[in-house]
Amino acid sequence: MKHFPKLLSSQIGFDMAQSILEGFNGHYGAFREAGARAKTLFETADWLGLQKLARDRIASYDNRVQACVELLQDEYDAERIDDDVWQQIRLHYIGLLTNHLQPECAETFFNSVCCKILHRSYFNNDFIFVRPVISTEYLENEEPAAKPTYRAYYPGKDGLAATLERIVTNFQLEVPFENLSRDVACIIDTLHETYGPFQEAFNFQVHVLSSLFYRNKAAYVIGRIINGELLLPFAVPIRHVRPGLLALDTVLLRREQLQIIFSFSHSYFLVDMAVPSAYVDFLETIMPGKPKAEIYTSVGLQKQGKNLFYRDLLKHLSHSSDQFIIAPGIKGLVMIVFTLPSFPYVFKLIKDSFPAPKDTTREKIQEKYLLVKRHDRLGRMADTLEYSSVALPLARLDDALLRELEREAPSMIEYEGDCVIIRHVYIERRMVPLNMFLQNGTEADIEHAVKEYGDAVKELIQANIFPGDLLYKNFGVTRHGRVVFYDYDEIEYLTDCNVRHVPQAQSEEDELSAETWYAVGPNDIFPETYGTFLLGDPTVRRYFMRHHADIFDPALWQRHKEQLLKGELPDFFPYDRNARFCNRYPERFHETSPGAEPQATDEPSHGKRAA
Repeated sequence: MKHFPKLLSSQIGFDMAQSILEGFNGHYGAFREAGARAKTLFETADWLGLQKLARDRIASYDNRVQACVELLQDEYDAERIDDDVWQQIRLHYIGLLTNHLQPECAETFFNSVCCKILHRSYFNNDFIFVRPVISTEYLENEEPAAKPTYRAYYPGKDGLAATLERIVTNFQLEVPFENLSRDVACIIDTLHETYGPFQEAFNFQVHVLSSLFYRNKAAYVIGRIINGELLLPFAVPIRHVRPGLLALDTVLLRREQLQIIFSFSHSYFLVDMAVPSAYVDFLETIMPGKPKAEIYTSVGLQKQGKNLFYRDLLKHLSHSSDQFIIAPGIKGLVMIVFTLPSFPYVFKLIKDSFPAPKDTTREKIQEKYLLVKRHDRLGRMADTLEYSSVALPLARLDDALLRELEREAPSMIEYEGDCVIIRHVYIERRMVPLNMFLQNGTEADIEHAVKEYGDAVKELIQANIFPGDLLYKNFGVTRHGRVVFYDYDEIEYLTDCNVRHVPQAQSEEDELSAETWYAVGPNDIFPETYGTFLLGDPTVRRYFMRHHADIFDPALWQRHKEQLLKGELPDFFPYDRNARFCNRYPERFHETSPGAEPQATDEPSHGKRAA
């Protein structure tokens, strides 16, 4: 270790703290630029550009951390400096965050840099931020030219319709609306149909977050209505209805609908936030009970979400006494999956070796999980939190789980005092495995789950994901009843697959053989064969053939593959299509051509800017 005189130690500590904060500021500046850039890409309908922007933003955090680590190593030999300097670094860093607008995220960045430099057995609570030091309560950007976190509108003067139009046009999208007055009328009618006619109270107002939330082909207006004691959340997706024209697609008024669009199975939003904690506080008011960690993650600050999740886990462990157990369900060939019954998540470790027919490696599996992290998940693939060196109390792991870990993944665990250290783990939201849901569900449950499963598979292949293993055990049912895919070790891009028909058998012996009578390449897929393992149960078969018989038709898969190769991206809706205004109020729309989206009967309404 390098030792320095006290005065020099303080100066080096300040310089290093400033270097780390500059690294964070560079990261967050790029994060905000991505949110601002999303507006232009949405306006120009550059969907491939939006996808690339989202992918690049996810990778940018680790790149900034690594660049900062290399700077500190090169200039200060940071790995070898003594404890006094590290304590000085932290103290100076706290001082630099006093008036910072993203202090909680800057603390997380500091932890990321520190943990990259120092070995797990060396850094301690004096060097990192185990708990937040700088309060974000009531934090707001007070610069004169800065836009507030949210804007408040008062419909009492001009009426609700005029107010809603002004809310939309204040975002100053550079594309006109097809018929904004029609869409606003649909919002008001839906509001009254959902809540009934309500008396406008003295405090009647509408609060709207100042930035749009971009994902897929939509830009979301997020807000809340205050009326007396009521707080009514809402989200309004804006979409392109045809080249050069926008429309409000629907209004989502139920908390459950908002929780779904902000769920762990969707990709992160692109949104420009000067004060992220203020946005998260606002979102907490419209989705009470949703963990703050998940909200941070959904708005693209996944490292902050990951940090908060770990704090939540430690807090839960200190206030609970149940044991980690092997997760219920069919054991996989690649992963050990365990859970804490009182905590709604599962922990997944890659085994050290894999029995036949699995032909993969740890590195390949990690690449698949990274692919999913950066891909558009469409509400159909579970997000994962990836951790290294997680310490769990040894007494909290039951004997069967410990034996499983020691037998299947000994290289991934080590014992240290009264803890077991897991070297690498993925953590996901716990769901009911689809195979168990189908076994235990009512007739209505089975039909719903089968329809959801088929919808999930079709949406995945439209998004260029071939799940690989389509067995029901690799899908789960969320608390909102959605079917989500969560086993990624065999996924491939559909565009890398060869969609094939099963060749005609040449003889009766071929037909009766347990082995295939035709050559199969490594990327060949045969949709006609999937019924063998999906349709064994008569009830499942009946509903599957009613709703999704085309999944066994290679033409469906080939058609989507060809569309993807042409660069065509389909529309995805994280809400019921029947809720779309064009379907909810068809009398206000008409078909312009066969297969086209319903369009308005009125002339386009421009008015893209308003004071």
